[in-house]
Amino acid sequence: MRCIRSQLENLISGLPKKELVAMSLGLAHSLSRYKLKFSPDKVDTMIVQAVSLLDDLDKELNNYVMRCREWYGWHFPELGKLITDNLAFAKTVKIIGTRDNTATADLSDILPEEVEEKVKEAAEISMGTEIADDDIMNIQNLCDQIIDMTNYRAQLYDYLKARMMAMAPNLSVLVGDLVGARLIAHAGSLINLAKHPASTVQILGAEKALFRALKTKKDTPKYGIIYLRR
Repeated sequence: MRCIRSQLENLISGLPKKELVAMSLGLAHSLSRYKLKFSPDKVDTMIVQAVSLLDDLDKELNNYVMRCREWYGWHFPELGKLITDNLAFAKTVKIIGTRDNTATADLSDILPEEVEEKVKEAAEISMGTEIADDDIMNIQNLCDQIIDMTNYRAQLYDYLKARMMAMAPNLSVLVGDLVGARLIAHAGSLINLAKHPASTVQILGAEKALFRALKTKKDTPKYGIIYLRR
């Protein structure tokens, strides 16, 4: 291809130099588009983006839930100890609002019967402070965000699981969907991951600890991302 481009003026006669330059530029652009369109590295880009978004969602959800528990804890501190599941906590706060409504609220679809009874008993003797309606409204809006993000995270995980089983079924069986997707994202692509030797795959994700250990002449890490699967 380079030879043809260099001898283009001799092969095609009668064309002005300006048109030859424009034609060469158009040919180069067309070849670049073709290579990008059929690049094997592009197929697993969806996996890399999905697992990165999943990790970002986990961080945001943890921040939102922590803020919700702390915020509502001023009004009903006993509820956080009784309900450990974050989604159930957000749904419960969304339904009951202020703790005065707990006795008449129906929580059977969210909580087990014994936990529901403990929540209603704790609401009667709660040591929390009183809060205004505007405060409850904003807390419930935060609960809506937590519920929506949790549902979207579940949907995104199902999508990632399906993509991993289609693109790298053997890797999914060996290390799991999430760990396999993180390995692909860390390596850059599935092809790059396949080219790595086993010793490199073993410590992927622990590069900083490895170089720190080499610098300080201490024990090197034995596992990286795949430690999550052990």
